[in-house]
Amino acid sequence: MNQTLAPARIRTFFPATSSRGARVLLSYGALAGPLYVVVATAQAILRDGFDIRQHAVSLLSNGALGWIQVTNFLLAGVLTILGAVGVRDCLRGKPGGRWAPRLIALYGVSFIGAAAFTADPSFGFPAGTPDGPGPVSWHGLLHLLCGFVGFVGFVVACFVMARHFSRGGHRGWAVLSRCMGVFFLAAFVGIASGAGKAPVNIAFTAAIGLGWLWLTAVTLRLRRDTLGG
Repeated sequence: MNQTLAPARIRTFFPATSSRGARVLLSYGALAGPLYVVVATAQAILRDGFDIRQHAVSLLSNGALGWIQVTNFLLAGVLTILGAVGVRDCLRGKPGGRWAPRLIALYGVSFIGAAAFTADPSFGFPAGTPDGPGPVSWHGLLHLLCGFVGFVGFVVACFVMARHFSRGGHRGWAVLSRCMGVFFLAAFVGIASGAGKAPVNIAFTAAIGLGWLWLTAVTLRLRRDTLGG
């Protein structure tokens, strides 16, 4: 493919929007986190046998009610991608304007992948599943791969946005973004090496929730400050 034509072809799928259109896209992006957290929390409380101290949220995709979490993954992913398009339009020509939206979109794509490839039952969930990590299937492996790619993208996005805020003189937001990136990375490394352990599971779940909170806050900040929303 001619490299000069490639960017133009990509833009036909996600053309630049007006300020009003970008505001709408950012609003969609801001909904992703609250929707995901509320639905996941409700399931964690109500589904029999689920224990947040031992089970990752991804395990909720299994069982008769697994479709709820699958749908939750899918909606969160689509809304995040839409929000990323809005971020692209907000940051065009500014520090982080090239990579921040791409990395946020990658995070959204990873959730769609998590919906398509369910995690393997493990650690006694759903009810009747043997204790322990259990065997890894092909779709379980792809689920883990999607998570790895998305989480790495999210961590890098935190530091890219930190640079954006630092260059813009928003020191508090820059520090917050760096801290979010460091905490998320530490929690991800922890869950990768110690799944099933209560402190690790709780820390990782907290990182996911705080990550969504950070992304929502950043999206709303861009909506308000850049577009006057």
